Amino acid sequence: MQYRKLGSSDLNVSVVSFGAWQIGDATYWGAEDEADAQRVIDVAMDEGINLFDTAEMYGKGESERMLGRALGAKRDRVYVASKVWPDKCAPALLRQACEDSLQRLGTDRIDLYQIHWPPRDVPFADVYGEMVRLRDEGKIRHIGVSNFGAQDLDAWMSAGDCISDQLGYNLLFRAVEWDVVPTCAKHHCGVLAYMPLLQGILSGRWNNAEEIPQARRRTRHFSRDREGTRHGEAGCEELTFSTLHEIQSIANALGQPMASVALAWAIAQPHITSVIVGARRADQLRRNLEGVRLTLSADSLAALDAATQPLKEHFGRNADMWLSESESRIR
Repeated sequence: MQYRKLGSSDLNVSVVSFGAWQIGDATYWGAEDEADAQRVIDVAMDEGINLFDTAEMYGKGESERMLGRALGAKRDRVYVASKVWPDKCAPALLRQACEDSLQRLGTDRIDLYQIHWPPRDVPFADVYGEMVRLRDEGKIRHIGVSNFGAQDLDAWMSAGDCISDQLGYNLLFRAVEWDVVPTCAKHHCGVLAYMPLLQGILSGRWNNAEEIPQARRRTRHFSRDREGTRHGEAGCEELTFSTLHEIQSIANALGQPMASVALAWAIAQPHITSVIVGARRADQLRRNLEGVRLTLSADSLAALDAATQPLKEHFGRNADMWLSESESRIR
């Protein structure tokens, strides 16, 4: 496992983080045996993963509970990251949300406490002030944000500081490259990339949109006519799948699974500190971690960039995967 310093902090985090949404949200991901969650977290730790990311809204808190139980006595060997929903960012609500997360996680501190999406009804200075009080009390160690675009990150940094921004980023969605990642670099803010496999679409598991589960085809890649979409755009299904075929061809030429190539590409990108990978089974996690051991040549990276450039151009600077530019929550 490789490790990188997270932003301006003293945390050296694994280049692959464990995303705990999948282990605690049966409504979205389906029911599971808690013993499987225990095994996959044990394997993650054995493989050197030391950053575990969850949120209060994943499974209405169940992800935090399951993660806390699974870490158990090993909790002090890893960093725990969680997130607070924007409607709980008023100071009194933020404090209670943090206390609730600590209780569910069964821990006395959260190593990285993140604002899940930019709040629009509470001044950033008020949110930051309460986060600092929580930090001073030892309830959290570091402050992070999530889904903050260039404008909001500049505004946040004017009010205070943070060590990381968690952003949706993968070969099929590179919108953050235009403005957001450079702004993170300007502020010495680490980038935690979520959905590096676009919820499995970059694993090569599905050949067309109809095969993909409905809950995983709500992004702007898919037609507004698809159930569950909210973006109102035409989508780009033909371009998405032609791009997938090009990525698969590159992976085949390398003799590697597409998922490994996609993860290796994300890890190799400038200013990306760690990619967040979710898994429900130990064998699935081990397969995904092959990407850590794969070093792509400059030619391979260039080929992947070229293959996905048309999609990058199509999506433009709107870094919200689910909503149109006029309604984007990432500014």
